[in-house]
Amino acid sequence: MGEPEVADATRRTRLANERTYLAWLRSALTALAVAIGAGKIVPGVADVSQWPFELLGAGFAVLALIFALGGARRFVRVEASLDAGGYAPLARGEAMLIAGVSTVLGVATLALVFVH
Repeated sequence: MGEPEVADATRRTRLANERTYLAWLRSALTALAVAIGAGKIVPGVADVSQWPFELLGAGFAVLALIFALGGARRFVRVEASLDAGGYAPLARGEAMLIAGVSTVLGVATLALVFVH
């Protein structure tokens, strides 16, 4: 009787991993949209110096790559861990990288908003 419950829990865990991967991809697409907005649209419609906004846009594009590649890497690691019957926590370095890049971009965005 215990086996169907274990199989069901494994299926739910795998589906949760897929949903989490899709959240990583949504975050990547959002960061990419912000990159385009900050790097191309804002300088095109506002009377501002282009290079700071292009640099900010490039930063958000880098964040999009981190989300896309990091999410794929995380998905594969969690799947392998599930196959082995284990658990794969988010690596501290990965969490700190995302937090660091996001913080820098947030501060840069605030600075540009208040300066321009």
